[in-house]
This record gives sequence, structure tokens and C-alpha cells, in this order.
Amino acid sequence: MTVNQLQNLFNLDGRVIVITGAAGLLGQKHAEVVAAYGGIPVLLDMQATAVQNLAVDLANKHDREPLALALDITDESAISRSCQDILDKFGRIDGLVNNAANNPKVEQSDTKNFSRLENFPLEVWQQDIAVGLTGAWLCAKHYGQAIANNPVGGSIVNIASDLGVIAPDQRLYKQSGLADELQPVKPVTYSVVKSGLIGLTRYLATYWADKGVRCNAMCPGGVENNQPEEFLAKVNSRIPMGRLAKKNEYQGTLLWMLSDASSYLNGAIVSVDGGRTTW
Repeated sequence: MTVNQLQNLFNLDGRVIVITGAAGLLGQKHAEVVAAYGGIPVLLDMQATAVQNLAVDLANKHDREPLALALDITDESAISRSCQDILDKFGRIDGLVNNAANNPKVEQSDTKNFSRLENFPLEVWQQDIAVGLTGAWLCAKHYGQAIANNPVGGSIVNIASDLGVIAPDQRLYKQSGLADELQPVKPVTYSVVKSGLIGLTRYLATYWADKGVRCNAMCPGGVENNQPEEFLAKVNSRIPMGRLAKKNEYQGTLLWMLSDASSYLNGAIVSVDGGRTTW
């Protein structure tokens, strides 16, 4: 490998990277690093104004021309149309970041906490699975096929979670003074969706490998985002590095997974969690 090739290992120049849930907390950071390293982010999100504003911001900061699309990834016909629109505009798709997911939040009454498994509503289960897992599969089905049609393939990155690798520690959410049946918990759908993405990753890693398409999963830990101090103290004690991530600390891993720097990485499940899953 030449010096020039080594210096450009992380270069994404001109690569068209589709990012779902792009207007979210981490989605914005994913889009930022793609643009900063020369890629063309295709920003998908249901929040039309937010994703358009993100596109303008990235264009101003990084001299890129991102494409922003307001899109429901549970709508296969909308995904199919958008895929063709992207191909018509850019001629190809080089990467996909399956980042979109519901943040499962459920109601509580004086007599029931609906986050608990025994009370968890079927409609919330269906909504969370539809966005986080079915949506990722649909995006892989359409955008992934477009990547497979490239002469040199490309990269799919599924954003899973450390809670796809380990079970949630429900003691983190326990509140004093509440009866056991009213205690809040991490909802079941989060673990199921993130574990499902790991399974999807392994499937896709073998499906288009002969076409040069790699698929890997990043499993982030939690992000510090104005959580109560009591919660932070409890969760930090369970992480060898003693803290949650800053919201920009997953950018380097994503860049590596999308770029030629990880050209032999395929089917990997990479935990980026401060060491939490080692305990």
C-alpha cells in the first residue's frame, strides 16, 4: 500500500451514504462525520424540518450537498421510491447506516407501570419492532441491493446497542418508595430490536459478501444527555471507564466501519461502551 493510500484510508470522498434517523441525537453526529470526511450524506428522517435544517448546516460547514428526505422507513413503497430518486441523482449508493429507532417511552398510571413486561402494550411493541427492526430490514432490502450493484460494493452499518449484547440492569431504573409492580424498567422492545439488528448484521454479512458488501454492527453504550445525577452515579459505577459516552464519541468507529480502513471487517459486532460489556 502506498503512502497516499495509507493517508486516505478513512477518506469517504464522493461516497453516497444513506443515514436513517438522521435528525436524532446520534444521527446528526453520524451525518457530520460522513460529510467531514468527504462523503455525501443522504439524510432520512420523519422530522422534515429538522432533517432539512441539518442538510443546510452540513452544506455550510463542510461544502457538501447532502440530500434530505422526509421518510417513514416502515413504508416500503416510500423507501423504494427514495432509492430510485437517490440513484437518479447520484448514480449509486455506497453505504447505509441503519440508525433509526423508537425510543420506547410508555405511560404510567397509579396502578400500572406500562414499561413492565406484564403490562407492556401490544401496539407499542408493534411500533417499536416496525421502526427499529422491520425498518432496518426494508432499508437493507432496497438500499443494500443498490450497494450490491456497485462494482466495488460498499458498507452497511447497523447501530445496535450494548443492550443487544447484555441484558439491561433494571436496578438502574428502580425508584425508592414504589411497590415492585410499579417500578419502571427498560422496555423489552429495546433489547429485542437491538438483538435483532445483530442477527440481521450476521445475515447480511454473508448475503452480499461476493458483491463486496460488508455489514457490521456497532453496539454503543449510553450517551450522557442531561440524565439525573442519581442515575448517572449508578450507571457510571457499572462502566470500567466510569462514565457514559459523549455524543461525538461514536463518530470515529462509524467512519472506520464505512471506510476502506475496515476493508476486511465483515460480520463484526463491535461494542463501544467504555468496557461495560466486559463486566
